[in-house]
Amino acid sequence: MGINRERAAKGLALFLPGIFLLGFNIGTGSITTMAKAGADYGMSLLWTIVISCVCTYVMINIYSRYTLVTGETALQAFKRHIHPLVGIYFIIALTLGVAGSVMGVMGIVAEISSEWSKMIFDGGIAPIWFAAFFSALVFLIFWNGKTRVFERSLAVIVAVMAACFLLNFFLLMPPPGELVRGLIPSVPEVVPGADKSPWLVIAGMVGTTVFSGLFIIRTTLVKEAGWTMADAAVQRRDALFAVVMMFVISAAVMAAAAGTLHTEGLGLSRASQMISLLEPLAGSFAVSIFAVGIIAAGVSSQFPNVLMLPWLICDYRETEREMTLPRYRIMVFLISLLGLVVPLLGARPVAIMVMSQAFGAIILPLTVGCIFYLTNRRELMGEHRNTLLANIVLTLIMAFALFMSWLAIKGLLLALAG
Repeated sequence: MGINRERAAKGLALFLPGIFLLGFNIGTGSITTMAKAGADYGMSLLWTIVISCVCTYVMINIYSRYTLVTGETALQAFKRHIHPLVGIYFIIALTLGVAGSVMGVMGIVAEISSEWSKMIFDGGIAPIWFAAFFSALVFLIFWNGKTRVFERSLAVIVAVMAACFLLNFFLLMPPPGELVRGLIPSVPEVVPGADKSPWLVIAGMVGTTVFSGLFIIRTTLVKEAGWTMADAAVQRRDALFAVVMMFVISAAVMAAAAGTLHTEGLGLSRASQMISLLEPLAGSFAVSIFAVGIIAAGVSSQFPNVLMLPWLICDYRETEREMTLPRYRIMVFLISLLGLVVPLLGARPVAIMVMSQAFGAIILPLTVGCIFYLTNRRELMGEHRNTLLANIVLTLIMAFALFMSWLAIKGLLLALAG
């Protein structure tokens, strides 16, 4: 029995960095965006998830390969080989994005939980109580201060999230033919009454999947795991696991909305509608499973969100990530309090999430450009510098990132003007 447990622990350890990335990437912002795409456009935008996941896999591998070869994390490389201000820029920009994400994620989780509670209690429970509970839960798990605790906690939450969305997929999935047609790139016509054009929905889907912070934090996880080029195959397997699960969960959420809301001609403009609109179409059991998945997604993404700033600071200063230090605990506590802002002020959490995604869109092209420069320097990479094919792929990703960034920024400006 003891040997089996030891083998299971070692097997899980191989995938913990990938599980951390999955929990970071699949949050309520992703769930809301994918549900919005499915409700308004069915499965016609499934190809966007495929392209986004391919780009994410390539970027994870290129950033990881740099760390495997040099032993440097991304922020350390930016500071040493490009300019210290580049590293500071990423810390500020990612922190601003994460601040918006913390507010938006917890706002959506609280709104969904409150709406779901109305199925159980007369009048339901106010969103502020859910926001306070889940914010406190994340902070208490953080209090231990060890990365392995975060990762194992995430493993449980991510497993719950994945199981919920996969079960919902089989309960609510659209016809197989629609799934196949969705893999063919096309842009649907604007849905009458929709509050976002298909181009803006596409930009949002890309922004939630191809996230700059994901690649930068990945390098710290690779370095902390002690991986070298001898572990390149392990790194690729771990990255593949994370990206495949990203695709499966994102597609499952889109399919659940496509098989119900889109089929009935119902759109999606607020997070709470995923509960109130799904119930008469899918039944209380399917809605409960979907709600648990959304809550698990929100909590799983809050772990890396609240840790982002102290981890980036430690990375930039090249110090040990000792999260038990008072300054880091105070920092995380203050960031956690941002989760109460949306319920207290009655703000729109989806709008907050769009703003945080806009920051991600602004950062992405620079993220691609920096790693393109670093991985082509012979004195850094030696025989492992980019091949011609790798440079071509990175160039295509850069063009894709610039176009999607333009769409996201344009959409944000139009939304603010409106």
